[in-house]
Amino acid sequence: MNRRRYDADLIVVGAGPAGLATALHAARAGLAVTLFEQRSGPVDKACGEGIMPAGVRRLHALGVRPPGMPLAGIDYLDLAGRRAQARFTYGTGMGVRRTDLHLALRTEAQEAGMHSEQTRITEVSQDCESVSVHGLRARWLVAADGLHSPIRRQLALPTRAGSPRRFGLRRHWRVAPWSNRVEVTWGPHAEAYVTPVSHDLVGVAFLYCPDALPHGAQSLGTYAALLAGFPELNRRLARAAPASAVRGAGPLRQTTSCRTSGRVLLVGDAAGYEDALTGEGISLALAQAEAAVDALVMDRPAHYEESWRRLTRRYRLMTRTLVTATTVPLARSLLVPVCSALPAAFRAGVAQLSH
Repeated sequence: MNRRRYDADLIVVGAGPAGLATALHAARAGLAVTLFEQRSGPVDKACGEGIMPAGVRRLHALGVRPPGMPLAGIDYLDLAGRRAQARFTYGTGMGVRRTDLHLALRTEAQEAGMHSEQTRITEVSQDCESVSVHGLRARWLVAADGLHSPIRRQLALPTRAGSPRRFGLRRHWRVAPWSNRVEVTWGPHAEAYVTPVSHDLVGVAFLYCPDALPHGAQSLGTYAALLAGFPELNRRLARAAPASAVRGAGPLRQTTSCRTSGRVLLVGDAAGYEDALTGEGISLALAQAEAAVDALVMDRPAHYEESWRRLTRRYRLMTRTLVTATTVPLARSLLVPVCSALPAAFRAGVAQLSH
């Protein structure tokens, strides 16, 4: 390639895990990479912060080892005190503060040669040979700019928010973790996710559907009210100090018709998202980043669409099935009792997440 015609081989927009992993893979493949991110400092996000074993393996393959807490598996609980337990079969997961993950990925990407600029990018222009943003011309652009991607919107890629409309809220609490697993407590109108992220810090996130809240209970849409709906968790945190502000995200399900438009590829949440229920977001973002760079190195962007569908097929099927099924009150109330009564089936399901 004659690089005199271009300012960079690849422009990446968005410095979340998907964008930074894309930049790191590309730089190590010998591409000249410029990353644009509008926010300064470590980029945070409302997420459960549990990385499944597959994601941990991908991070380690990149030489990225952020500080965190080992995760041995996943427990499902309900308000009646029933519990279903499953260990990860294929390795160990990790609870990692999103900001620590950002710093670890950014450090590796910069050492690999990534150039970065703090600028907001919402528009791109492209022709058959290049794509341009902010006066910079490159061969390719990867949009990793989040769930409600401005670049995806500017490209007019058909996208819709799926049903049910679910939202997430997350806050950290200064308390020693009481488990080495992710604990998911199923309430009638929300799930509570507890993830240990350091020796004295846990992240507590809620996923809920405002449309499913009882009439007159709209106040449950606040973090404090949601927490009050989980008495045992509320008791554990009664003397703990909040260690971060409440962050929110949603509506979570975003479906788009395709992940490529000319010389632009969508990676991470921008490429389409089901739900945070199964905790696979980081693992899938890292896998998509690698697949996108492989496609660009081969000069076959259409290959990325094929890879994306293959990489996310199980996640989309499992997550959509579970989210849809648990909108039915009876099915939701029976989930933990059934998982507890059929431990082999529950372990098999969790094994799929760790593979």
